Amino acid sequence: MTRLKLATVWLGGCSGCHMSFLDLDEWLIDLAAQVDVVYSPIADIKEYPENVDIVLVEGAIANEEHLELIHKIRQRTKTIISFGDCAVTGNVTALRNPLGGAEATLQLAYIEGADINQQIPHAPGIVPPLIDTVVPVHQVVPVDIYLPGCPPSAPRIRAALEPLLRGEMPHLEGRELIKFG
Repeated sequence: MTRLKLATVWLGGCSGCHMSFLDLDEWLIDLAAQVDVVYSPIADIKEYPENVDIVLVEGAIANEEHLELIHKIRQRTKTIISFGDCAVTGNVTALRNPLGGAEATLQLAYIEGADINQQIPHAPGIVPPLIDTVVPVHQVVPVDIYLPGCPPSAPRIRAALEPLLRGEMPHLEGRELIKFG
């Protein structure tokens, strides 16, 4: 049997979803027997590969680097899972939206709110430019599965992944599998 290619991606979020993924504990050993992790901040692989079967995308789209990567992910991946409330709704990452765009946010954070060294970071190739409005993943590319939670619990993550490993779509229903927060 061919091993599935699994990726995880961390965009605009806190990494709590990845911490919850690690809470799968012993089941990670079973998962590792069935998949090859081909991209992840945990694995430190630099380039998103071709022909990925499943990706867990944590975080909202908040900067130009995220936009570029999520389009690449959609082109190269069979099943995209919006992983956590930031990916599903924008959640905490989108709290900057009411401030009026990227420039207003940077101005408030780095000029008005700074006591010393008041300057907006500008390092092309190092600091990716913010986009004006933080958006959830599905507003940029089609998403196949939504896995809400802040973060989703390990049992919820497992409930989404196990059917996919069998070649089936997960059927997530009930409070414990679809609640936000």
